Amino acid sequence: MSDVARPFTFWVETLGCPKNQVDSDKLAATLVVDGGTPASDASDADLVVVNTCAFVEEARTESIETVLGLGDARREGSRLVVTGCMAERYGDELGAALPEVDLVAGFGQPVDAGLGRSGRRAIPVRAAEMPSFDLLNLPRPPAARPWAYVKVAEGCDRACGFCAIPSFRGKQRSRPIESILTEVDQLDVAEVVLVAQDLAAFGRDQGEGERSIVPLVRAVSKQVDWVRLLYLYPSDLTDGLIDAICEAGVPYFDLSLQHVSAPLLRRMRRWGNGDRFLGRIADIRRREPDAAFRSNFIVGYPGETEDDHDQLLAFIDHAELDWCGFFAFSPEEGTYATTLDRPVDRTLIDERLAELRERQDDATARRRDALIGSTTTVLVDRPGTARSHREAPEIDGIIEVPDSLAVGMFHRVNITNAAGPDLEAEPA
Repeated sequence: MSDVARPFTFWVETLGCPKNQVDSDKLAATLVVDGGTPASDASDADLVVVNTCAFVEEARTESIETVLGLGDARREGSRLVVTGCMAERYGDELGAALPEVDLVAGFGQPVDAGLGRSGRRAIPVRAAEMPSFDLLNLPRPPAARPWAYVKVAEGCDRACGFCAIPSFRGKQRSRPIESILTEVDQLDVAEVVLVAQDLAAFGRDQGEGERSIVPLVRAVSKQVDWVRLLYLYPSDLTDGLIDAICEAGVPYFDLSLQHVSAPLLRRMRRWGNGDRFLGRIADIRRREPDAAFRSNFIVGYPGETEDDHDQLLAFIDHAELDWCGFFAFSPEEGTYATTLDRPVDRTLIDERLAELRERQDDATARRRDALIGSTTTVLVDRPGTARSHREAPEIDGIIEVPDSLAVGMFHRVNITNAAGPDLEAEPA
């Protein structure tokens, strides 16, 4: 897959979402097959790869700063490669703007150490040059933790007004269930976290036989103790899917709501409203009182009024979500949102963000305090750190437990204290 003639060391820096982490894992596995060995630090690597994020302006800024920082830190003679969403979306521009970079590689473009090559020539990647292999279906290395992300599809068929992902990730491509189950078996973990751009739409692009994510969830739950789902479009949260999630041992609902004002959601080209969302959350809690909820919202979308903002504040107060993220609207080139009138002033956006985050911090604290004195099952990720079904890895709070509890195992614990988003517990 590469022309590397001798062993080399590599470092992969991952930015962005869990889906990018899966891509990095698969890229690392490919580099190992090609003769590479993971380096202990980027400054010790023959090959430094930055897997970038391009979802919003803040993520792009972080990606560029990371590339420049690693470019300064790498040792003489090493190669610096930029891949991921920014490489796919801005390949030509990046190649011209970053002379520090040796290669800009889009999705599926081979990445190699290029040992023996001289110079630092930036090589833009164009659509006609890609892909030569499919990251989605590459093998994974063994999991280093008791849990693992598993990406079940690539791309998205929706046309949300604020999102440019379909323009560079393409239409949805779901993997065969058999391929996913093989990967899960090889990972040998206690918890699998299923991810995709539009997770609940898994299988729709495959025609007859795989039109629903429900069979996938039930199949994976036969192989691992816990199955967690991230990023669910609210209109696809059917009764069947709710049942499958609860049966899989992790009643955790990560709902991509984005807002609650019906007029604003229509401008976003999204489904739903606050009353629908509250009704669905209440219905799930009636079925499963221990269910946990996460969501995210865009603040300052063009046309957002004070009334829209007040509706969102009221929703946060009533929904009592366990976890929630709020993000300033980012105008993305080529999206419907950039054609809309009535932009919201950035100062006002920041004020609204602060108000919403304060409300949600209070709601999260109430939810965590209410758990004191309860008993729950946890998975120990590393010595002294565990999670229950209420905490997604790397995203939510943690549960501090005694170091004596075995890593990678499930334990029953009593919750003894809450400290912000984190909990403390002792063996039950």
